[in-house]
Amino acid sequence: MSQLKVENHPDLVEPLSMAALEARLREVGETRYHHRHPFQLMLQNGELDKRQVQAWALNRYYYQAMIPIKDASLIARLDDPELRRIWRARLVDHDGEAPGEGGIARWLKLTDGLGLARELVVSTRGILPATRFAVEAYTHFVRDRTLLEAVASSLTELFSPMVIGQRVRGMLAHYDFVSAETLAYFEPRLTQAPRDAEMALDYVKRHAQRADQQQAVIDALRFKCSVLWAMLDALQHAYVGSGSKGTGQVPPGAWNGEAETRGQPT
Repeated sequence: MSQLKVENHPDLVEPLSMAALEARLREVGETRYHHRHPFQLMLQNGELDKRQVQAWALNRYYYQAMIPIKDASLIARLDDPELRRIWRARLVDHDGEAPGEGGIARWLKLTDGLGLARELVVSTRGILPATRFAVEAYTHFVRDRTLLEAVASSLTELFSPMVIGQRVRGMLAHYDFVSAETLAYFEPRLTQAPRDAEMALDYVKRHAQRADQQQAVIDALRFKCSVLWAMLDALQHAYVGSGSKGTGQVPPGAWNGEAETRGQPT
């Protein structure tokens, strides 16, 4: 395996061209996105057991459920009706137009298929403390930082189709407890994420003109990458540990792989 070149640039003093800013943002994704995290690699390579996959799906639900809340707070800050209409599509993608539709409902079909009790998943009471801290840090970032930074933090969607494809192919190939129907959440994201990313990238390139604005945009994407990485760090520590035999340390109050696990709801 070739050694990864670490993205390590000093803070900007002079503004970059639009093309150079985009290149810098893509470099952040290449070096900091979670496609290289050990837990992600184990997940897609079939090296986790069912309990560990369940823990991933259970914890990731909280992130999925908070995305429309995050996006609603961003929409509330947009003065341009056209931008509000464009961004509103993200709410529909996740919440759907009716009960049982949208990305959150499809994620619950994934957790159902893995044998997790629906009430446990929706309550979020079994998630890791670090999952809650990371996701809430992200929602607070979008709510409290500049609009430019809030938009830029969504640019991890530039890189998500790559991970989605690898994840779905690997899980279908290696795990007999998942199916294409179980993983139905991911297929729409292959078109939704690039659409959203291109819109956000265009906004960032047009509005980040000064060096300090561009640096803030780069830092916002780094922050979001750190959120996703931290979530996988927590799963690795709690459910994997130093090996692949489930020797991690589950913190008090978090799901331990035994209680409240049952079949799909009727």
